[in-house]
Amino acid sequence: MVFQIPRERPKVVVKADLLPAVSVLSMIGMIGIPLGWLWAQLAPPQQAVVTADGTPSPIDLETWHAFDALAIFVLLSFAAGLFIGALVWLLRERRGPVIMFAAVLGSVLAGWLGTLMGAAFIGDEYTVKEPPHVGDIVLLAPELHSPWALIIQPLAVALVYGLLAAWNGSDDLGRRLG
Repeated sequence: MVFQIPRERPKVVVKADLLPAVSVLSMIGMIGIPLGWLWAQLAPPQQAVVTADGTPSPIDLETWHAFDALAIFVLLSFAAGLFIGALVWLLRERRGPVIMFAAVLGSVLAGWLGTLMGAAFIGDEYTVKEPPHVGDIVLLAPELHSPWALIIQPLAVALVYGLLAAWNGSDDLGRRLG
């Protein structure tokens, strides 16, 4: 018969992690600015033909660029989420649900800010300078048509952080350095 001494399970630290959580949330949120700039540089414009009523109508094969713009933003957000999840896990003294929740909320903020800043970085690059004639080909600025692109980065952060927490065998997630 083996006698085991019952151990006290570590408790979730909330109060001490609140200020670092706010810092994590705001720092991760600022990642949306370079994310939006990179998307603005990589997203392709659509070519469109000016119709008789003066509105541009996208050329058939060029409509795929709307998907390309969305796919580029999703892939950039996913890569950023993987990186952020692993980076936040390295904050050993602050591991836990409070920091994970802050990282996920910061990623939502980064995605939202990335969509706004991407459109701002594109700016008036694709505006038509002079009135086009019927049949002229103009470039339409890339746009993100789906709000679902905003959840990719938070999902990637939660996935990586959750997998690393599950992989860790310590009850306190390795918070204590001893």
